[in-house]
Amino acid sequence: MLKNLYLACTLFVPLCTQAAPISDSLEISSRQVEKTIDSIRKAQKYETGLIHLPGGKAEIKIPAGFKFLNKEQSKYVLTTLWGNPESNAANTLGMIFPEKSDPFSDSSYAFVVEYEDIGYVKDDDAGKINYDEMLKNLQKDEKEENAQRLKEGYPAIHLVGWAQAPFYDKENKVLHWAKEIHFGDQDGINTLNYQIRILGRHGILSLNAVCTMQELPLVKADIGKVLHMATFTDGNAYTDFDPKIDNVAAWTIGGLVAGKVLAKVGFFAIIVKFLAAGWKFILLGFAALAGFIRKLFRRNKEEKILEGDTTVGGTPDEGAVPPAEEPNSSL
Repeated sequence: MLKNLYLACTLFVPLCTQAAPISDSLEISSRQVEKTIDSIRKAQKYETGLIHLPGGKAEIKIPAGFKFLNKEQSKYVLTTLWGNPESNAANTLGMIFPEKSDPFSDSSYAFVVEYEDIGYVKDDDAGKINYDEMLKNLQKDEKEENAQRLKEGYPAIHLVGWAQAPFYDKENKVLHWAKEIHFGDQDGINTLNYQIRILGRHGILSLNAVCTMQELPLVKADIGKVLHMATFTDGNAYTDFDPKIDNVAAWTIGGLVAGKVLAKVGFFAIIVKFLAAGWKFILLGFAALAGFIRKLFRRNKEEKILEGDTTVGGTPDEGAVPPAEEPNSSL
């Protein structure tokens, strides 16, 4: 997908600089995109207050200054709007946004809420971990991991460092940390991968921030509130663990932090939303762009035929860029 996005940008930019009619078409297409965005915004229904998450194991209390998007609408955002594969949004329970932002807002952030049924995570190692040493090991392992990413068509990922050193609140069973990530070899804004893990009896509740390093001050200003929004329901809390019947996770605190460089949702969402130039136009207006390019090729061929150019063969549509499917704006 990333290659296609960059290709679209590469084709689009030079075309825009060649002729006034293209600029006019861009303006029309841009208005259509904004109209689509406006209709999606009106269709989205946000919630505040106490939210009972699907599955019944956890709940989130959304305070003033924030809003919650439910499971179905969040999956729509992650897949249709931000380009994540369906499988990567399978565990999504919702998204938390600052009150004045939404999926189309720039210079903001959102937390993707997931539940992972991995079992009871022992926290015996929490006070023994050398996170500076862990960082060095993660950076050392990048070469092999990036070779595989490049084979799959994704950019290399460089772990610049801790944007927020890992911290485990043993009393509340909340682990959080943040990584600063750089994609590929190109210059640009680094990505912020801020992760929260709330430990429970049968698994962990994950809150993963989607934003860039520019939004780190915003996240830090709100993180104190976000850390305490979610809790497990009676019988599902960490203290309800029964060693006789409950499964113990293969993960430890250190394992959760090390994990993969990027959570699967954060990886795709950040690429599409923050690294692709003009992402709103590409995702929602690509059909209009492709249609215009098709008409441009057809007009050029027709003009050459009228001028007596016998080297132009086939129908006017032959060789044109096929129109993309119309964007689905229904929730």
